[in-house]
Amino acid sequence: MAMSVGGEGGEDTPMSDINTTPLVDVMLVLLIIFLITVPVVIQTVPVALPKVRYEATTTKPENVSLSVRGGPGDTCEVYWGLQKVGAEELLEKAAKKLEDEVKKAGGPEAITEENMPEAHIRGDINTPYKCIGGAVFTMQRAGFARVGFISEPPPGGVVTRL
Repeated sequence: MAMSVGGEGGEDTPMSDINTTPLVDVMLVLLIIFLITVPVVIQTVPVALPKVRYEATTTKPENVSLSVRGGPGDTCEVYWGLQKVGAEELLEKAAKKLEDEVKKAGGPEAITEENMPEAHIRGDINTPYKCIGGAVFTMQRAGFARVGFISEPPPGGVVTRL
């Protein structure tokens, strides 16, 4: 509690200083309350987030290269190489490509991770996620186990391997 004793003007002059002690007490109590309650209120499911890394892609002739971008309105455009394909045509071409590669390798028992074709997706930066997600889903549905994204290397060409 603050108390004024003596002073320049004597005892008849009113005290004009603001007593800040109650204000500081209230602020400290609020600070302690928020420090305790914020971790309780913010609950998240523990997940292991992927580390950012850049790997140079090795292009093999059996790999499928897709380009995805948003079309006019709310549509999506998917290109197999340079040919524009629809959703059903993409599924058919992907399944046929995978079937041909399995036959060329000598049957399903001859397929390994090294000779399995991959799907590489290049998505425009302004493409809605539903377009890219649809292409990934279609390629997985066709049987492609490895679907990767093609991106620009980091600035300065710095490559970090994790």
